[in-house]
Amino acid sequence: MTSIETVILSNLLYNEQYVRRVSPFLKESLFHDRNERLIFKTIQSFILNYNSSPTKEAVLISLDKESTINEDDYKIVVKILDSLKKDESTNFDWLITETEKFCKDKAVYNAIMESIHIIDGKSKTKTDTAIPEILSDALSVSFDTHIGHDYIEDADDRYEFYHRVESKVPFDLEFMNKITNGGTPPKTLNIIMAGTGVGKSLFMCHHAANCLSQNLNVLYITCEMAEERIAERIDANLMDITMDDLHDLPKMMYEKKLKTATNNINGKLIIKEYPTATASANHFRILLDELALKKKFKPNIVFIDYLNICASSRLKGSNNVNSYTYVKSIAEEIRGLAVEKNIPIFSATQTNRSGFSSTDVGLEDTSESFGLPATADFMIALIATEELDEQGQILIKQLKNRYNDTVQNRKFIVGINRSKMKLYDVKREEQNGLLQSNQTEEEGYGSGYEEKGFDEKFKKASTIDWKV
Repeated sequence: MTSIETVILSNLLYNEQYVRRVSPFLKESLFHDRNERLIFKTIQSFILNYNSSPTKEAVLISLDKESTINEDDYKIVVKILDSLKKDESTNFDWLITETEKFCKDKAVYNAIMESIHIIDGKSKTKTDTAIPEILSDALSVSFDTHIGHDYIEDADDRYEFYHRVESKVPFDLEFMNKITNGGTPPKTLNIIMAGTGVGKSLFMCHHAANCLSQNLNVLYITCEMAEERIAERIDANLMDITMDDLHDLPKMMYEKKLKTATNNINGKLIIKEYPTATASANHFRILLDELALKKKFKPNIVFIDYLNICASSRLKGSNNVNSYTYVKSIAEEIRGLAVEKNIPIFSATQTNRSGFSSTDVGLEDTSESFGLPATADFMIALIATEELDEQGQILIKQLKNRYNDTVQNRKFIVGINRSKMKLYDVKREEQNGLLQSNQTEEEGYGSGYEEKGFDEKFKKASTIDWKV
């Protein structure tokens, strides 16, 4: 009786197209029969060394030199090799599909057996916490059919891409939607830069509350403040009360206000705290996998507060690694996570000493590493002055923008209510001093949250799928 293993071995010997297609995905551990595993190992070694398939004779010569094979096993190997024949009638697509299914099934079986081994305490290197990742890796086994974009043949696909409406997470600030063409797309790293106490965490907490109000799932990772402090800020934002009043609320009133604020919200907000400088992109990846496994929670957007106090999973922070390389490594790893998980990630960074006192912050004022703005897709600076503070406003300046032209609306003003942890649009005339920043004129520009019809305009501008 012909097995899928013998079909695979036959095609590895006689089907060059098949070899090129599947050899990167086949592993020795997928063949559970010892003799079939020996044959595969020999064929795989020959292909790697000579970039072509061996003959049966070459396989037998190699196995004859194998010291671990006894006479009885050698006879079985010879019998298996004799059964391997060339068959050009087999449908190639069927062959690829069945091989992929074989790889998946065997990978899952191996993962389950390894998990049992860990649970029984027989593993010296892995603990129970490794099991979700082991199973997840096994379930994700797939033959990637995409090997590049053919400029001529894929022109139709490219045209559809130009006219496809991209799924984005919109802001509730009109100018932020303008400069991002409707919001932030997935697979991106977005950075808020400001000096200490200017409003980096406030901006991210406000946007997190805004995303939650859009019925999106939000993950907020904090490496600086306690989980409860982040939740406190989002409470003040959603309930529209000051932080001081929040502390004075009786429990019954607090529960009533919270229910009113979240009554129509179907999304979820998870806040996770890590000790400063200990968590890396690998920790965040494991967290995302565990949330999916244990809570069936998959975020639409992730906030990391903030990037410079994360750790690198590739480099160890020490005197031998300079800050440019280390922070750039962190930024690359977090952006890689955004691409891998198909989500937008927001984070923040500090300005350096010159940027802290500057009223016109630039990319050169990024603290520790210029590698961060080189890696980010979108970067804005928050600028506060005494005059702006008196008017309850903050200046936002575009520093880097892969979504739109940075020449238009380079600077703009938004209102800020620090006691309620809120940002809001201001009247058009408040922007008059920034005409040199190439702001675009638009009739009926909103005066804030109270503007009639703002919600309708905001939802029309949004391109996100509102169903979680």
